[in-house]
Amino acid sequence: MTSSRPRPNYRDGYRVFRRIQTRWADNDIYGHVNNVAYYGWFDTAVNALLIERGALDIQHGQTVGLVVETHCNYFAPLAFPQTVEIGIRVAHAGTSSVRYEIGVFAEDAREAAAQGHFVHVYVDRDTRRPVPLPGPLARLAAELHA
Repeated sequence: MTSSRPRPNYRDGYRVFRRIQTRWADNDIYGHVNNVAYYGWFDTAVNALLIERGALDIQHGQTVGLVVETHCNYFAPLAFPQTVEIGIRVAHAGTSSVRYEIGVFAEDAREAAAQGHFVHVYVDRDTRRPVPLPGPLARLAAELHA
C-alpha cells in the first residue's frame, strides 16, 4: 500500500527565493505562525518578484492577476522571530494563467516547512476577461519553469 501523503520538497527544487521576516502578529495562540500568514507570504513573494522583474505593473498596467486556486501543506512549525525563505517556481504557464509553486523554508533549512501553489489567471483590468500573458510575464514564467 502506497501513501499519498505529501512529502516536503527540497530547497534545490525552486528557481528563486525571497526572504520574509515573520511578525509578532503572525503567531497564533498555539505559539506558531498561523496558517493564514502562509497565504500572505505566497502572494507577497510572487507579486514582489513580478513587480521587480517588470512583469506586472499593479498601479498602471492593463493586465492584473486574479487568484483562482490555492493550496498548502504544512510539515514543520515556524514562529516569530524567524526569517523565512520563500522558494518560487512555475509548474505550468498557459495562455492566460500561471501555476506558481511555493516552498516555505526556515532560514537555511533543506526541506520545506510548508509548500503549496496558487494559480493566477491574468485578466484585463477593466473587463476582467482573461488575456494572453504579456511578453515580460511569459518570459519570466518560462525562466521560473521547473
